[in-house]
Amino acid sequence: MNLTEWAKAQGVHPQTAYRWFREGTLPVPAQRVGPRTILVNVEVNAAPEAVGGLGLYARVSSHDQKADLERQVARLTRWAAHAGGRVVRVESEIASGMNGARSKAKRLLADPAVTTVVVEHKDRLGRMNVELVEAALSATGRRLVVLDDGEVEDDLVRDMVEVLTSFCARLYGRRSAKNRARKALEAARHG
Repeated sequence: MNLTEWAKAQGVHPQTAYRWFREGTLPVPAQRVGPRTILVNVEVNAAPEAVGGLGLYARVSSHDQKADLERQVARLTRWAAHAGGRVVRVESEIASGMNGARSKAKRLLADPAVTTVVVEHKDRLGRMNVELVEAALSATGRRLVVLDDGEVEDDLVRDMVEVLTSFCARLYGRRSAKNRARKALEAARHG
């Protein structure tokens, strides 16, 4: 089976699977057989040791996205089962990606049994500086796996409103900050 087909069957973005192949961290044996073809040996199951202890992390920005939070956890769990990994921790929380004081994310990252942190989108772990977290994980022999390299637009907009609200609150006071932030965002969209 070629790498792209394998990635889609596993619920992994093809670019992520190719990155794993390049880095030597693909959880199944694979080899390049031509300039543009990589074949995956699906007959061999990956041993849990090849993937390590998986820590699954899901996050949404607000309570009205609870269904999406559950969908993320389900998708991460399905991926882990297909990859043959041993899940040692599952954390999900409702918090802004701009907030660095997320207790469940901290607990997951601090757990020494978690050798691979798995998220659906990179922005689930944080809006900024995820590369620093990835580098810190790598320095300790751990890694970050992102199932889909795309970004969730709704959460980005919600986080932008939070940043603008904070700035407006400092300028105009707390009462009108949220309305002014929304108006500023609308003006930026249409102007």
